[in-house]
Amino acid sequence: MAMDKVRIGIVGSKFAADFHCDSYSRNDYADVVAVAAIDNLDVISKKWDIPDTYEDYHEMFKRDDIDLVSVCVPNFLHHDVVVAASDAGKHTVCEKPLAISAEDAREMIEVCEKNKTKLMYAEDWCFSPALKRTEEIIKEGAIGEVLYVKAKEVHNGTHSPFAKDKKMCGGGSFMHLGIHPVGYLLYLLGKGTNPVVEVTGKMTGGGDANFVHKDNTGEDFGMGMMRFRDGQFAFVEGNYITRGGMDDKVEIYGEKGVLKVDLTFSSAVSCYAPDGIEYAIEKTDHTLGWTLPAVDEFYNLGYVPELAYFVDCVRLDKEVFYGVDGKAGCTCIELIKAFYESNEKGCTVTGEWM
Repeated sequence: MAMDKVRIGIVGSKFAADFHCDSYSRNDYADVVAVAAIDNLDVISKKWDIPDTYEDYHEMFKRDDIDLVSVCVPNFLHHDVVVAASDAGKHTVCEKPLAISAEDAREMIEVCEKNKTKLMYAEDWCFSPALKRTEEIIKEGAIGEVLYVKAKEVHNGTHSPFAKDKKMCGGGSFMHLGIHPVGYLLYLLGKGTNPVVEVTGKMTGGGDANFVHKDNTGEDFGMGMMRFRDGQFAFVEGNYITRGGMDDKVEIYGEKGVLKVDLTFSSAVSCYAPDGIEYAIEKTDHTLGWTLPAVDEFYNLGYVPELAYFVDCVRLDKEVFYGVDGKAGCTCIELIKAFYESNEKGCTVTGEWM
C-alpha cells in the first residue's frame, strides 16, 4: 500500500542539503521533518521550515517517523551516514560520489541489502529534462546507433574546503565533477548489460603540479576515454580550471545524426546589467554585462525530478533503476579509480566495469 507521505531527515546543512530541501518542498508526497548537522542548522531550518534539528545524526535516526534520509555531507562521511541510517531501518539517498573508495561503496550496498533498505545514488543527469528528451530522440532511431559520446562538467574551483583534499573527496576534479558524465554514460550506454572494458586517463598531479589550484591536493584537471564492450567510445572531462560558470555539455554522435545538449548555458533569458545581477548560474565568476540567468536551475539539472523519483521509490516500494542505484554508484568509483591508475601508469587500463 502506498504511503500518504514520505517523511525525510536531512543530514547536512549546506549546498547539497539546500537543493534537496528545495526539491522536496515542491513534492506533495514529501515532508522534511528533521535536519542534522554540526553547523548552519538555524539557517537551513528557518529557510525551509524544518521543525526539528539535531547536532548528532545518530540521535535523529532514533526517530520512528523518518522513512528516508538525504545524505548531503562531505564525501568522506557518506559511508558512515548511510550505514548508520540503514542500520536504523531508513532508506537513503546519497549524493555523489557514493563513497571515497569502492570498498566503502560495496560495504554500503551490502549493509542496505542485509537491512532491506533502499540505497539510491543521486546522479541528477539521469533526470535532466534535456537529457531525457535526447533519450527519446535516440529511442525513436533519429540519429541511428550511438557510436561516440563527449560529456563534461567543468567550472572554476570548488566552494567546498573538503573537495580540495583528496583524502576527504576521494580524488580531485575528476572524482568530484567527472563522476557526473561517467555516471550518466553508465546509464545511457551501459544499461547494466554493456560494461566499460577499457579506460585511459590524463590528469594534473595535485598541489604544485596543478594548472591553477595549487592548494588542492587532488587534480584540478582530468580527462579520459572509455570504451564499452559493445564498441561505443566516450570522452569525459572534469576540471576546475574553466572560468565563467559551471559548463555541463553532452554531445552524442550516431551513425545517422548528432545530438548536442547544453545543460547550464541554455537559458531562455538574456540579460545585460552593467552593475551585475544577484545570480546567473552556479560557479559564475561575475554577473556584469551580458549573462544567461538560469530560469529553474535545480529543475533543469535534474534535482527536482530525481528526488521526486526517489520519494516514489520509497512511497510505492519501487525498485531503483540502474544508473541511480548503489551498484551504479559503486561502478562510478571503480571507474574513476581506474582512470587514476591509467594516469599514474601512463597506459590504458583494461577490465570489466558494470
